[in-house]
Amino acid sequence: MANAPEDESREQENPTDHAQKSLLKSDALYQYILETSVYPREPECMKELRLVTAKHPWNGMAAAADEVQFLGMLLKVLNAKNTMEIGVYTGYSLLATALALPDDGKILAFDINRENYELGLPVLKKAGVAHKIDFHEGPALPVLDQMVHDEKHKGSLDFVFVDADKENYLNYHKRVLELVRVGGVIGYDNTLWNGSVAAPPEAPLPDHVRRLRGPILELNKYVAADPRVEICQLSIADGLTLCRRLS
Repeated sequence: MANAPEDESREQENPTDHAQKSLLKSDALYQYILETSVYPREPECMKELRLVTAKHPWNGMAAAADEVQFLGMLLKVLNAKNTMEIGVYTGYSLLATALALPDDGKILAFDINRENYELGLPVLKKAGVAHKIDFHEGPALPVLDQMVHDEKHKGSLDFVFVDADKENYLNYHKRVLELVRVGGVIGYDNTLWNGSVAAPPEAPLPDHVRRLRGPILELNKYVAADPRVEICQLSIADGLTLCRRLS
């Protein structure tokens, strides 16, 4: 990619308001994190897909770059080989997962929009990781319902990342917990939901934030009391909750 003037490059690499991708009070602090420890270590293919995604009108749906970097490291610590991703969009976090897995690793990926996935597919192919991805267009729940009734799938996954329809987060949890091995991890994105989880009921909130606040609160309450997992809720990006299966 040709070098752009410094100000143009900065604009390209940060196309959305950082407040949308981080709960940090200072955009300057978030920019410091990106420029100090994220972008310098970002593989060229990840940068390419991030910039492709930035041009899409729904670019706010993409996982944050620092969050994706963290997930890639987590997958390596877990020695993950078999994973699932529910909600793919253009495949930015999917690419990070594929890069972290061994060459014979597999990702079962779900999204209702193949068109968005195909925006990133050329980058996935160029990165040499497309063979690891089994993409399914359509809702994940019907497939999950089939998998939980098949003994060969129970405990077969090392990691699951959920960044899809918030209304079904709890439904996803109840199913994928059976599919993750003991010691495996499930990650739920957006579990602080623009900070609205701590807002008083009468607080003025954007319509979409208020509409989906309830399902996020429901998930948070459920996993906090679920004895089958230990949890860690991180304030990275818009909130990331990790659930490690205990039993």
